[in-house]
Amino acid sequence: MPSVEVFSPAKLNLFLAVTGRRSDGFHDLVSVVTPVRFGDKLKVELVPGGGLSLACEEPALPRDETNLILRAARLFVEALGRPVDARFILEKRIPMGAGLGGGSSNAVATLLALNRLTGHPLSRAALSSLSVKLGSDCALFLHDAPVVMRGRGERIEPLATGASSRLSGRRVLIFKPSFGIATAWAYARMAAGAPESYLSAPEAEAKVAVWLASAEPAEKLIFNNMERPAFAKYVALPTLLERLRSEFGLAVAMSGSGSACFALLRDDVSVAKVRACIQEGWGQHAFVMDTEIV
Repeated sequence: MPSVEVFSPAKLNLFLAVTGRRSDGFHDLVSVVTPVRFGDKLKVELVPGGGLSLACEEPALPRDETNLILRAARLFVEALGRPVDARFILEKRIPMGAGLGGGSSNAVATLLALNRLTGHPLSRAALSSLSVKLGSDCALFLHDAPVVMRGRGERIEPLATGASSRLSGRRVLIFKPSFGIATAWAYARMAAGAPESYLSAPEAEAKVAVWLASAEPAEKLIFNNMERPAFAKYVALPTLLERLRSEFGLAVAMSGSGSACFALLRDDVSVAKVRACIQEGWGQHAFVMDTEIV
């Protein structure tokens, strides 16, 4: 039975500026975002006559039409113009409701796997067009490197080599409390706080441009204006982040709409002590992952 296994990485928004709400209900943003070396694994098997099915040991993962893996598969079949029967087996490691892009990454992994199994009938441009239909931040997962994401997430610009080299290989600690944050809620709170909750597009572009033109490390890039509504409701987030700044001198931020956060690690900081601090603040069951920027 033909099969492939595809890595489905998590992402981090190192810089995220939501700049305003669009007439179509989506939000515009400017974000420097990168995949990391931690993520899910998706195995795809062609099973003639078996239709499309999904297996996963994560009980909270939906397996109906809302699941992005199955939606991506159906969209691929439609674009291909002929039936494809496949079984998807997902090893879920990226926590849900975290702002780490797990569902979007799974969707793109599905497109890439099916394209490989069927002989690469769809071009990169065609896959990009499909990814945009699946979610605002899906297109970034077609790039195995840091990018600038604009519009509602569909406009992707790879970073220049010099800027990318300041990010690639940096160790990061990703951590998440027991609760998640619904993306729709977070954006609704941004809209409710308008215009103060937004950063204007010219200001956002200027901040990114300054960093890109400099030789500054990743620490100088960190920004996320979605923290404001999240921190106002979930005070455990800013409380812990401030402690990590004051006790360890770490650059820390929330990723995307949360609730996962991250810290840029340095060689002179004990990861064990940082982990202990996180678990003291958020409990022993807090998710903590030591990984690297791609």
